[in-house]
Amino acid sequence: MTRTIALAGNPNSGKSTLFNRLTGSKQSVGNWPGVTLERKVGRLRQHPDVAIVDLPGVYSLSAYTLEERVARDYLLDAKPDCIINIVDGTNLERNLFLTTQLLELGIPVVIAVNMMDLVRHQGLTLDTSLLSRNLGVPVVEISASHGSGIDHLTDAVLRGHTVPALLPYTPEHEAALAAIMQVVGTSNRWIATQVFERDEFVNPRLPQIARVQEQLESIITRREDALDDDAISIMAAERYTQVTNVLPGSFTSTSARSLTLSDHIDQIVTNRWLALPIFAVVMFAVYYIAVTTVGTYVTDYTNDVIFGNFVPNHVAVWLSDIGTAEWLNRLVVEGIIGGVGAVLGFVPQLMLLFIFLAILEDSGYMARVAFIMDRAFRHFGLSGKSFIPMLIGTGCSVPGIMASRTIENERDRKLTAMTTSFIPCGAKLAVIALISGAIFQGAWWVAPSAYFVGMAAVILSGIILKKSVLFSGDPAPFVMELPPYHAPRPSVVLRSMWDRSWAFIRRAGTIILLATMTIWFLANVGWQHGPRFVDDLDNSFLAAVSGSIAWIFAPLGWGTWQSTAATLSGLVAKESVVGTFGVLYGVADVSDDGAEVWGQLAASFTVLAAYSFLLFNLLCAPCFAAIGAIRREMGNGRWTAFAVAYQTVFAWTISFIFYQVGIAIRDRAVDGWTILAVVALAGIVWLLVKKPARPRRAAVVASIGSEATA
Repeated sequence: MTRTIALAGNPNSGKSTLFNRLTGSKQSVGNWPGVTLERKVGRLRQHPDVAIVDLPGVYSLSAYTLEERVARDYLLDAKPDCIINIVDGTNLERNLFLTTQLLELGIPVVIAVNMMDLVRHQGLTLDTSLLSRNLGVPVVEISASHGSGIDHLTDAVLRGHTVPALLPYTPEHEAALAAIMQVVGTSNRWIATQVFERDEFVNPRLPQIARVQEQLESIITRREDALDDDAISIMAAERYTQVTNVLPGSFTSTSARSLTLSDHIDQIVTNRWLALPIFAVVMFAVYYIAVTTVGTYVTDYTNDVIFGNFVPNHVAVWLSDIGTAEWLNRLVVEGIIGGVGAVLGFVPQLMLLFIFLAILEDSGYMARVAFIMDRAFRHFGLSGKSFIPMLIGTGCSVPGIMASRTIENERDRKLTAMTTSFIPCGAKLAVIALISGAIFQGAWWVAPSAYFVGMAAVILSGIILKKSVLFSGDPAPFVMELPPYHAPRPSVVLRSMWDRSWAFIRRAGTIILLATMTIWFLANVGWQHGPRFVDDLDNSFLAAVSGSIAWIFAPLGWGTWQSTAATLSGLVAKESVVGTFGVLYGVADVSDDGAEVWGQLAASFTVLAAYSFLLFNLLCAPCFAAIGAIRREMGNGRWTAFAVAYQTVFAWTISFIFYQVGIAIRDRAVDGWTILAVVALAGIVWLLVKKPARPRRAAVVASIGSEATA
């Protein structure tokens, strides 16, 4: 019979490292049912009958975040045989807050005090026997990163244990919880604590709660009045009282307490004035190495040599030798190989970016960055963690979007994934260079303005979306431990890099491959007494399709089928906008900045129309690879459709306002389009200043995706 062990603990407590130590390679990774969070399940080394379930890292079992809901529901519904509660020994008091909740679930608990090597380095010793007696459960010292204490922990888990005794609250609070348990008819004290906190997520577990709501409110209100505080704060204070009661005597110092290395580093990297410049230097170095230098060298070699010369030439020769049709040769070489090459060309840069990101995360620095940026970003609806994906997105939106998974709060994670691609990525630089050179004679301000536009779009969207029903609500408390700095562990870094890179190859690669093949067919096939290959692009399906929707962009100043086709081709890869113009204007080989088509392009656009075209292509739906990454992070087709629709409508509206207002100012004339543009601008201003919508809990968000319930 299989025994199930749940691994629970705070973020940055070493939980993932311990999970890898306990299970080795006997792991499977998927998603928790209905959500995008990764679910890791493994088998205990040398004990295949023992399953280890790695729960999301949480600070409590309340319902503030998606991670807390997943962990809480699993523990209450699956009822594992035992819980391994991993706690950070360097911050024991804060970590034991979660422990006080786990002890109330009626499930045996074994506590693993991690990072004991750092504890001893600080000159401290832990009396695990005394702590075990005070908590009423086994306590084992471990160092997951070094593998020490793992065997003792395994032995403690396999011995089996009884349900732990409950830690006492103050007598007055015990009486209040006892009254609640009697009213709702439960013997589970943790359920009673959540009722006391007015946690609506436990209501479905108590069918009778609606009938006794007045009685419960009376019990809770009396306690709040007596302490002149709210229920959640009262409950937190009671739990911290439990923690302080079990800790005395557990730690003893073997040396004078002094500032640790982490303390000295934090005095510099979290300094009020130095923090942001240091972070800018660090991320510039990451970007420079991964995208501009080393990553680019490998990517260029992959694109130019492997998929630009070696593979297509050999495949073309092989197809010719076996006598395949010319159209099939072109499909395989230009469509399939070209599509795969476009995806795999990103991989070297992705891997380097993910390696650096994993190093910064595992060393403890990323936690400081979120702390530094939280205050600024909170003003427009995003958490400090949202800044990291946006910065990474300046190289490529795909790793930027995928980096949003480091954000615990589900609403902030989705909002970040939706807005990260507003920041101009490397692929959009070709479009910026084309418009700047062809229309604005290389004016210095065009490229910088593109980045300011992207950042402004993020800020505006953050404010607007946070006031909508889907994203509104009380912000989740931003609680983050600042773990001690330590050397990144190669196994953790490489595993993180591979997991993220493989997710890109598997998901985004499939989407961009199919899209490339589709664009190839549309550009080379037309209708001439039936479908057939054409030599004149004006007769292709691409021209027909683009021409049929070109009217949508006419109010933006560029409603030609050629401009529309270039914009559509940007869905495959943004830099293909330049190549599409080269084909449409009869240039066989077009450079990165499209200099060969500048003259013809300048004749096709006015200055206002050109910048409107640039605005739309900067802000609209990103390439298929990035859309695939959004699909991966959203975990639901409806959420992805909502994100793409929002980006496209937002881009169209901004371009429309810019062009129509610009025309009115230039010509000193007002028409119907001008009035509509002013109305649209007023609508945006109203969305920015209106009061936030009141959240309607799970039902609202669930209407977009069945997995989104918080």
